[in-house]
Amino acid sequence: MKCAVTTLDNKAAGEIDLDESIFGLPARADLLTRMVNWQLAKRRAGTHKVKGRSEIKMTTAKFGRQKGGGTARHGARSANIFRGGGNAFGPKVRDHGHGLPKKVRKLALKTALSAKAADGKLVVLDSAKDKASKTAELSKKFGALGWASVLVIDGPEVDQAFARAARNLRGVDVLPQIGANVYDILRRDTLVLTKDAVIALEARLK
Repeated sequence: MKCAVTTLDNKAAGEIDLDESIFGLPARADLLTRMVNWQLAKRRAGTHKVKGRSEIKMTTAKFGRQKGGGTARHGARSANIFRGGGNAFGPKVRDHGHGLPKKVRKLALKTALSAKAADGKLVVLDSAKDKASKTAELSKKFGALGWASVLVIDGPEVDQAFARAARNLRGVDVLPQIGANVYDILRRDTLVLTKDAVIALEARLK
């Protein structure tokens, strides 16, 4: 499939052929949902923790009479029904990550790229380089291109001057092609791939 190539100055720079097996797949909401859930679960710290009954240091002396007190025959004050006692069935430190086959992850990334192409939200950029390295100038260029919420994916390495200029722009993310992932692609409205990124992604996903 053919796709027009543009420059940061909003000028035409020819066309590029996109692989149909990567950028022309049908929409699969189930795959994208599984992949996003996998990514978000994997990034969770899992450090939530409350103290259980065995971790509370309180008196274990019997604090009431066996009979006639009108209450249950309690011993330890660390029971969860008392103020300051342990928590029953509270969260513990654990890993929230779960398995997802590599083939599914690969197909989900292809589907995300295809979804952006089908919606007309995929832009191929000639080169993501900004010699001036000025945030204000780059913001004007993005405004002229109509990019408010955008993910820019470059080739194997991101141009540092461009990355610095884009760093303080709200709604703009810049990643190398190895960092391309489903969650970041879907959370931004527009996906911008450089020609180097297209070549690298096609080699990675074939």
